[in-house]
Amino acid sequence: MGPSANTSDFNGWVAHDPSAAEGKMEWGTYQPKAFEQTDIEMDISHCGVCGSDIHTLRSGWGPSEYPLVVGHEIIGKVTRVGKDVKDLKVGDRVGVGAQSECCESCRPCKMQQESNCSKMTMTYGGRHSNGDKSYGGYAKSWRGPAAFAIPIPEGLPSEFAAPLMCGGVTVYNPLITYGAGPGKRVGVVGVGGLGHFALLFAKALGCDKVVAISRSSSKKEDALQLGADEFIATGEDPEWTTKNASSLDLIISTVSGSFPLDQYLNLLDVNGTFVQLGAPDDPLPSFSPFSLILRNLKIAGSLIGTRQHIQDMLELAKKTELKAWVQVRPMEEANQVLIDFEKGLPRYRYVLKN
Repeated sequence: MGPSANTSDFNGWVAHDPSAAEGKMEWGTYQPKAFEQTDIEMDISHCGVCGSDIHTLRSGWGPSEYPLVVGHEIIGKVTRVGKDVKDLKVGDRVGVGAQSECCESCRPCKMQQESNCSKMTMTYGGRHSNGDKSYGGYAKSWRGPAAFAIPIPEGLPSEFAAPLMCGGVTVYNPLITYGAGPGKRVGVVGVGGLGHFALLFAKALGCDKVVAISRSSSKKEDALQLGADEFIATGEDPEWTTKNASSLDLIISTVSGSFPLDQYLNLLDVNGTFVQLGAPDDPLPSFSPFSLILRNLKIAGSLIGTRQHIQDMLELAKKTELKAWVQVRPMEEANQVLIDFEKGLPRYRYVLKN
């Protein structure tokens, strides 16, 4: 049944300071949140590696609260269930994404838009409503609210399901929200962890045209295999923005570096939408509002996704036999995986396996 005492130590990769991002996490014990009757525990089988993990380890988005265990693409088997949990049982295979608790009372929560909760608990590096720290999935076990543990459909392999819990839903949400599907032309900026999911899902949703957009053509063959119909290499063709003007209805931007926003807006047709997912350290460059006004364009942002998004996405992934491009690595190699991730080696997601 798993640990019985509320304060049982768990084992995982613990970060003690920002140097952990350079492959200096230490395997050791840490104290998870106190077990409440609305919680579950699981034995972790797989945990995806997300760029957010490294940003948080190095305190890149503001000071992180150490000690810290990262990882928010967690798959495992339930080993303990609180008395108040009605819909999960010991032995169920579940996944936990980037969010593990919401306040249930703010306006977004009441609108079933809990991924924008004003007091959300992030799966690691946050605080639960009882005041305890939240710890992630680079570990043997996970303990947390059952409400954010999503059953994984039978037949969907855990190594594919893991990176869907954050990377997958982060692109699935805006694709669905802004109408991707038959009749729509979708562009994806950046062929990386998120971008590869955006191409896979745009294709799975039946979009009329899917275009991969990257600085160089080094990933062109990959993009075409992932479902892209066309490829634009912005660094290799000075005329790329005029040649492809007004050719897309929706652009999903997954890149975190600086980029010429006005040139990307030029690719959108009337009523088109540009959605930014990547979180650059620096502000985006300015652009002329006329590009918005003359063609009724919208610029949007999107953050992870709701539990309903995750459930719907997992069903679509199962139905279409969607296969994430993952490289499974042993949990013991987590430090080396971080180093390899920073070198840009994953094609296109690393998944740690216990």
